Amino acid sequence: MATQRNIDSKLISVIDALSDFGSLKNAYHHTNDGVPFPSGKALSQIVDLTREVLFPGYFGHSFVDSNTLKYHIGVNVERLNACLFEQVLAGLCFDGFADESELESKKEKARQIASDFLSQLPAMREVLMTDVVAAYNGDPAAKSFGEIILCYPTIKAVSNHRIAHALLKLGVPLIPRMISELAHSETGIDIHPGATIGNYFAIDHGTGVVIGETAIIGNHVKLYQGVTLGAKSFQLDENGNPIKDLPRHPIVEDNVVVYCNATVLGRITIGEGATIGGNVWVTNDVPKGEKVFQSKVQQVSKSAN
Repeated sequence: MATQRNIDSKLISVIDALSDFGSLKNAYHHTNDGVPFPSGKALSQIVDLTREVLFPGYFGHSFVDSNTLKYHIGVNVERLNACLFEQVLAGLCFDGFADESELESKKEKARQIASDFLSQLPAMREVLMTDVVAAYNGDPAAKSFGEIILCYPTIKAVSNHRIAHALLKLGVPLIPRMISELAHSETGIDIHPGATIGNYFAIDHGTGVVIGETAIIGNHVKLYQGVTLGAKSFQLDENGNPIKDLPRHPIVEDNVVVYCNATVLGRITIGEGATIGGNVWVTNDVPKGEKVFQSKVQQVSKSAN
């Protein structure tokens, strides 16, 4: 009995310590009653519904035909609209709101954002189909577009990115990053939702690819596994903290290929048609059409200086 009392006493002490506001600091998030909280499960459903709308028959209901296509798309768009509204509102309210009138304003904004996002879906499908074509044309092992859509991590990661990027451009906080991290967990491909990516984009194999927030990627660009388009350094403010939102990631122009495990850092430009070989470290501009391999890295670095 004494042992049980000692255990109970310890548990009470633990609960008191964990509940102490002084120790919680930034570890505690207060939510307002009746306001949705961002949900990974709900966002996963949004991604699934968006894929069902963009690639009907490949995702979701497998018995879609020409007679039922419009019905299935209509049902999914309605569901997507409702889910989007709730999660966009959750993102807008994440840092709280002052009063009921501000909440109503955020609700109206969430409705408008959901509508604006849905209006972009036809164009998003067109862009994603260019990514499917790029992956198919870039891989002799691929047997069909269907195989690319169903199996290839590049389409899963890039579709998440295009969804997240669209929401970010519409002014949604937090939610785009959570959607990107869903793809990161699923594929091992880490694309910040702020990155700008052109048409006919392909990532071969994909695992370990990192694309930073301010990266700009042109059309017909192909990356292999392990590629990093990252930042070399951060500008600091007077308190020694990184200054946010400054351009710090590479610009990759059209028709560039970056082979596996290459690391490209800083706000540099990889010129149109350039090729970056595997396992190289690039921190200077690469001229148009240049081929950079390990034996040439030092030479290009010297010429840039």
